[in-house]
Amino acid sequence: MSRLRVFEDTRPQQPLLTLHEHAAIARELAQAGVRFERWQAVQPLRSDATQDDVIAAYRADIDRLMAAEGYRAVDVVSLYPGHPDREALRKKFLDEHTHAEDEVRFFVAGSGLFSLHLGTRVYEVLCEQGDLIGVPDGTRHWFDMGPTPSFVAIRLFTNAAGWVAQFTGSDIALRFPRYEPGQAAA
Repeated sequence: MSRLRVFEDTRPQQPLLTLHEHAAIARELAQAGVRFERWQAVQPLRSDATQDDVIAAYRADIDRLMAAEGYRAVDVVSLYPGHPDREALRKKFLDEHTHAEDEVRFFVAGSGLFSLHLGTRVYEVLCEQGDLIGVPDGTRHWFDMGPTPSFVAIRLFTNAAGWVAQFTGSDIALRFPRYEPGQAAA
């Protein structure tokens, strides 16, 4: 189940707000300029689906966003618990950073935790299968895929070079909860 928790950036132990209902999460994030949508595949996907199969299943939504927002590239990233680079990849995303373009991810399968540092608040967004998050360019954030990542995600870019981060040097991400899939959703 998708979840939004909002914290003061100095109080990671005590959420100010917790939401589980998708429409309420989308409304709250929209007020902060963050896109949060639900997508449905137009055709069933097999477990051995190729990148082309995944993109084809969501082509209408992809095309809509590309036309509306000027995204020029799309790809699919897949991580699984036994991936040989999982620890290094997790570490790469765990530090607070920004991008010069929107970070747009749609979770075809699995889950991950985006934490957005907006002013004096941290918006912790648990994204699960069917969720799309669009983090605006310049937004301080970090991403945790957990110690045993398991997700397939569509990524949209305006820069054909793909994911390029500017790290802030802040240690804020170390003070907030890490993602442990399977923990009770509070």
